[in-house]
Amino acid sequence: MSKVWFVTGSSRGLGRQFVEAALSRGDRVAATARSTAGFGDLVEAYGDAVLPLSMDVTDRAAVFEAVKRAREHFGRLDVIVNNAGYAQIGAVEELTEQQLRDQLETNLFGAVWVVQAVLPYLREQGSGHIIQLSSAAGLIATPLGGAYMASKWALEGLNDALAQEVAGFGIKVTIIEPGGFATRDGKNPDPMDNGHVAAHHPAYDPLRERLAAFAGKQPAGDPAAAAQTLLRLADLENPPLRVLFGQGFYPMIQKAYADRLRNWDDTQELSIAAHGALAQ
Repeated sequence: MSKVWFVTGSSRGLGRQFVEAALSRGDRVAATARSTAGFGDLVEAYGDAVLPLSMDVTDRAAVFEAVKRAREHFGRLDVIVNNAGYAQIGAVEELTEQQLRDQLETNLFGAVWVVQAVLPYLREQGSGHIIQLSSAAGLIATPLGGAYMASKWALEGLNDALAQEVAGFGIKVTIIEPGGFATRDGKNPDPMDNGHVAAHHPAYDPLRERLAAFAGKQPAGDPAAAAQTLLRLADLENPPLRVLFGQGFYPMIQKAYADRLRNWDDTQELSIAAHGALAQ
């Protein structure tokens, strides 16, 4: 049976690839973005199988209205892809309050609004698959990404809890952690040229140079291959809670988790001392 998708952040990048892949195999898609101006070719090619919806994920009322319209148009919702988001770059000291709040409003709260809007429909039908686009940055931390990583680490915990809450309703949750993908002219996006960079403090210039060099060395994954893999994931009867998309960050993640376990093991004496003796 064909599936009905609801995808946020569909105008470009991986989101656009996800929409096109689903439509090309005969599925139906509610494709959301702040502007639907770029969906004309999809409507011409796929007709009523695609429903472009103008939606800003930070507007809770707009999210609920878009989900309602998608459900009324297609009659059901099967796969929900929380893809909308961006990366705020800057050292923690450099971030303004508004930059941090905007990052969380889009990446974290936007995803929460979508989940809250779709869950009544998914519970009613007793099925559904919520797919959350996190990031390798939701598992490890690097300099100049504090705001972005705060949003993605929060999504990791939120969706882990969500998966346990909704399993009894027949609803599945998967967190995808992508590495770098060639979504800008066949290359990885330049983190220092994404329109969301904090004002520079010269003390952090060496870190910016390191970030640029690191990003340039990361292997760029194929967005079309990621989209086809997403289709496979959506078709699994028992999908994983987490899956990495791409291989560039895997060694770093392995090291980070090994370091955490070693750190907790090395500090057991402090942990025991902090616990203290129970009063008799």
